[in-house]
Amino acid sequence: MAVSVTILVLIIALHLIAFVFAIGAERRRSEAKVVPDEYDDRTFCVYTTDASTVYGLAAVSLLLLSHAVLNAATRCLCCGKGLVSGCSATCAIISFILSWASFLAAEGCLLAGSARNAYHTKYRGYFVSHDLSCATLRKGVFAAGAALTLLSMLASILYYWAHSKADTGFWEKHRNEGLGLATQHHHQGADSDKA
Repeated sequence: MAVSVTILVLIIALHLIAFVFAIGAERRRSEAKVVPDEYDDRTFCVYTTDASTVYGLAAVSLLLLSHAVLNAATRCLCCGKGLVSGCSATCAIISFILSWASFLAAEGCLLAGSARNAYHTKYRGYFVSHDLSCATLRKGVFAAGAALTLLSMLASILYYWAHSKADTGFWEKHRNEGLGLATQHHHQGADSDKA
């Protein structure tokens, strides 16, 4: 299997767009402040925008789509033809594991960040107190997801390249093997000139 530029560009583009959404989610995290209720003694939390939840889920979807394209192209390393043993096969297996590990970690960070960012505390207490804190997402969760998205992209590119190099196909792997029914006849130049 040769490296397909279309698949490579698609994988890189989806990862980079997911990275941009993850950075956008980090920058647009919900912030909250405690506000006293005007009708009673309760205090409640007022949150800013929920855009980072949508950005985080968009990054999750794009990363999932990119990994699906990669594994469909390579047949997920276990369902396709065997790889020719050697350095490329070893590199393909290591980068496959690294690609999956970074993909799952990035998905976990982005999903957890989106879920936690969507969670809003309503009422905090019956006493007017401004030192209470509202539940918000900690800084760096979406940034970690973005960094792991880049690591997943690099591992996916390396995996696709190494898999393409190690997967030479059935015919090249079994060249000059067979039943020997068709033999080649070599004519000797000296014998044919005398006749």
